[in-house]
Amino acid sequence: MEYRHLGKAGVKVSELSLGAWVTYGNQFGVEEAKEIMTSAYDAGVNFFDNAEAYANGQAELIMGKALKELGWARKDYLISTKVFWGGKGPNDRGLSYKHIVEGVNNALKRLQLDYVDFVYAHRPDPETPIEETVFAFNHVIQQGKAFYWGTSEWSAAEIMRAEDFARRNNLRPPSMEQPQYNMFHRRRFEEEYAPLYKELGYGTTTWSPLYGGMLTGKYNEGQIPEDSRANLSDFEWMKKRVQDQEKLAVTHELAKVAEDLGVSMAQMSLAWVLKNPNVSTVITGASKVSQVEENMKAVEIKEKLTDDVMDRIENIIHVIED
Repeated sequence: MEYRHLGKAGVKVSELSLGAWVTYGNQFGVEEAKEIMTSAYDAGVNFFDNAEAYANGQAELIMGKALKELGWARKDYLISTKVFWGGKGPNDRGLSYKHIVEGVNNALKRLQLDYVDFVYAHRPDPETPIEETVFAFNHVIQQGKAFYWGTSEWSAAEIMRAEDFARRNNLRPPSMEQPQYNMFHRRRFEEEYAPLYKELGYGTTTWSPLYGGMLTGKYNEGQIPEDSRANLSDFEWMKKRVQDQEKLAVTHELAKVAEDLGVSMAQMSLAWVLKNPNVSTVITGASKVSQVEENMKAVEIKEKLTDDVMDRIENIIHVIED
């Protein structure tokens, strides 16, 4: 496992990390979380991603209990939360000063932690001035409840506005973005966000590297496995996604590349994301220890993705426009 700077920040994150979305609270509880987190930790993972919205807070409760029982030294791991969808009340969502402060406090209670390392604005909030949001995240950092703040799926223009306001008022600007990035969803990361890396030194904690499992090849035969997240009641949208015929045709061709390399399609897909120098860490997901073990091997095979192999992959995936 290699450790990369989170952009120009001094903190280092493992190139592969582990997230709680979908699985924690939806597919398993504390005991399974402990096993999966331990497998990732033993492989060198030091960053675990979460959010107040995941399983309506249950994901943070489960991770918090798991961390408590595992007893790892707090200095040895990094935890994130994301604030936006905190409940059904009129002030339980969005990026107001009130919800950001209360959302972080509630997340810390669920996680049983004194602080998180990273806190994100989970989505942009058109109903709240960016200035108010910047002030709120700075307040959280000044209180020692988070060390860094960032954004998730904001536009580059919105991020630049937050950056400019923070600089002009001697405040901490966001220092990282959490975008979706994979072979089927890459234009925003590679094109729109380019100035953020080059001019501002932003770090990235990318999510959905396997496009909801489609880039593992497990849907290549047109069947959805019983234990797939696409069968979960709240993930009907994913079932439609993995049955996209154009993308299935592309995954069949990608499977041939992986076979020629002697690796799984999931490992190749993760390694492809890792090859981008603007990626700080790739957030993986897993519902089984065996999935963690397979995913972690991606760090060993990324050197197999030579320029020729990357060109071959590009010639296959360029037909997909996201």
